[in-house]
Amino acid sequence: MDRDKGLIYAYILDGKGSGSGLTWNDVDKWKPEDGVLWVHLDYRNEYACSWLKDKGGLSEIVREALMEVETRPRYFSSENGFLLLLRGVNFNPGSDPEDMVSVRIWADKNRIISMRHRHVKAIEDIHKAIEASRGPVSATEFFTTVIERITDRMGEIISDIDDNVDELEDSVLIKESDELRSQLAKVRRMIISLRRYIAPQRDMLVRLCHERIADMSDSNIAEIRESAERTSRYVEDLDAARDRAAITQEELNSRLAERMNKTMYVLSLVAAIFLPLGLLTGLLGINVGGIPGAEWGAAFLVVCVLLIAIASLQLWLFKWKKWF
Repeated sequence: MDRDKGLIYAYILDGKGSGSGLTWNDVDKWKPEDGVLWVHLDYRNEYACSWLKDKGGLSEIVREALMEVETRPRYFSSENGFLLLLRGVNFNPGSDPEDMVSVRIWADKNRIISMRHRHVKAIEDIHKAIEASRGPVSATEFFTTVIERITDRMGEIISDIDDNVDELEDSVLIKESDELRSQLAKVRRMIISLRRYIAPQRDMLVRLCHERIADMSDSNIAEIRESAERTSRYVEDLDAARDRAAITQEELNSRLAERMNKTMYVLSLVAAIFLPLGLLTGLLGINVGGIPGAEWGAAFLVVCVLLIAIASLQLWLFKWKKWF
């Protein structure tokens, strides 16, 4: 049923790392005294959106942010709770990693509502941790864990990008230019797409460190600060990789232009050598009377020797002028 697909995970956290799995009916019966509720929904599911609107108890601004199709990383807090919009690397099969997935989290003292459409490995990690009794014990620990897991996986793809740029720099002299240019274009597009979301996520995490949320412990702050530092380093790595890819592109274009210039230079020399020879043979080949040597049997041999002498003189002149 469409109703069942909207609820991905639902737990009542016991405050010790474990939790009890819930259905839609259990979620509807939940009361704050039962424990911290975590509901993970698909924001593209009609029933999930209807439940959020009718039974979520959230303000219109928060609901719109949670169900928005396109989001950028940001953070919003109020007296009732806080909203966190994050982006993570897309590891879904058949997807491009730079097509980053969105995860939205609303948390207050008694509830955690998270939403996504495509699979997010950071959330799946928490689900598995709860099943293994090693999950978060509070709302603040929940979202700090999500931030940490998302940041961890960013490092994997950015490390791969650095390796790709290294390979492209090393192979700029030996690979076919068309293949190399397409690889460079792909890497540069990936860097641009990743930086589009990672840079504002870094700014958001830095802001989150300074705007302390209620019930956030010093250890939570330290974890977020560490994630912010790592995200800043990732942005710097992306900037460096982008610049290196641009330099590699410029080097490739320079080598292609140099190769083209050499080819055109050789063709120009050949044309310069054969231009006077062609002019001379053209004059001798016109079909009019009075051509010198027309009745002389050795005239052809004399003309060939003359052409070779003219070509030799041109080659000596070009070499003397250091044109080649």
